[in-house]
Amino acid sequence: MSVVVLGLSHRTAPIPVLESVSLDAEGVAALARTVRAGESVHEAVVVSTCNRLEVYAEAATFHGAVNEIGEALAASSGVPLGDLREHLYVHYEDRAIAHAFTVACGLDSMAVGEGQILGQLREALRTAQADGQAGGTLASLFQPALRVGKRAHSETELDTVSVSLVEAGLARAARALGPLEQTRVLVVGAGSMSSLAATTVARGGAGDLVVINRTRSKAQRLATSTGGRSLPFEDLQQALREADLVISCTGAVGHVLTADMVARAAIDRAGRPQVLVDLALPRDVDPRAAEVEAVDVVGLEELGADLAPGQVSPQLQQVQDLVTAEVAAYLTGRRAQAVAPTVAALRSRAADVVAAELSRLEQRLPQLDETTRGEVQLAVHRVVEKLLHAPTVRVKELAGEGQGGDYAQALRELFDLDPHDVAAVSVPPEGSGLA
Repeated sequence: MSVVVLGLSHRTAPIPVLESVSLDAEGVAALARTVRAGESVHEAVVVSTCNRLEVYAEAATFHGAVNEIGEALAASSGVPLGDLREHLYVHYEDRAIAHAFTVACGLDSMAVGEGQILGQLREALRTAQADGQAGGTLASLFQPALRVGKRAHSETELDTVSVSLVEAGLARAARALGPLEQTRVLVVGAGSMSSLAATTVARGGAGDLVVINRTRSKAQRLATSTGGRSLPFEDLQQALREADLVISCTGAVGHVLTADMVARAAIDRAGRPQVLVDLALPRDVDPRAAEVEAVDVVGLEELGADLAPGQVSPQLQQVQDLVTAEVAAYLTGRRAQAVAPTVAALRSRAADVVAAELSRLEQRLPQLDETTRGEVQLAVHRVVEKLLHAPTVRVKELAGEGQGGDYAQALRELFDLDPHDVAAVSVPPEGSGLA
């Protein structure tokens, strides 16, 4: 079995395309089930964020899996595969593993180094496992990836250079509105990104903070934890009139803030500038709202341009080096694990031969005393161990170099190891739990 990643992100697709393939929780689960139902896919995990949609799969065949995943993406999003194909990327085996580790560290995020991706990956794996779509193979990929992501934040200086989308939006807003301390802020939504936004503006000393969400209780909890106040969703128009900065990130399918709502609010604001930061995908703010006088609409596309990486800093190089080392260690362990069943079967066969020969010796020489019998048994075991030592050590060394497969096959043929015996002692993948 092999690991395949197929998807699209802000690096390969414009925001309108990402918006067209954006899925809610039910859509993500349905996509995973559709992919998993394919003949070429044995496990599937779907990672869906505001700037990426990826399918990780354990594949029986590469081309079969890629075709099945591509067709499932097209069907779930309603976008023809021909239109999606130019934006899709595919990673296979070593590159797929390196990609997963890179994503977990936030190096592939729009806001480089952001830590929210760790929770998103963890939740994607948990959801797939709960739905029966993911098992040991993908868990053994995601678990190390999550661990490496944690290391990147705790053991490097990544957090000193990472800028979140919220912070990038606040920087944009400050240019138009001035200091945050003099700014009235409205946060629409109460999910993880909205919570990050509310926490960030509260920490920055916003002049006023209002939280609105369709579920009032969630808005109240977020407002209480950030020192703000909540309003019912029905008061959104009035709150829009009063807010200088609006940060919106909901899971709505349609526009939460329409161009008409923004235009009506602008009339009452009498020319006072207003910045709408839209962190949602699909977009919460109607793009036509940008045509309203004194209103600046900032979406993921603009924030992505602000956060576009330039020259690699020493801090990011630290993380890249960490990822490189961890991927190499993972691949070495994975290759060693691949030959472990052959080594175990070989030693099991040798143990059976030794036991049979010792039994035959005892029948032919029953007069041997216990001491002599023990010495004979020890001598036979030592001879077998010495004979097996070189081939077993060598196959593990070659596995670490990526050449263990052919050598393991040679051992199976030379020692006439039954494939069923080898499969019976296969080592289960590690890391089947959650970080």
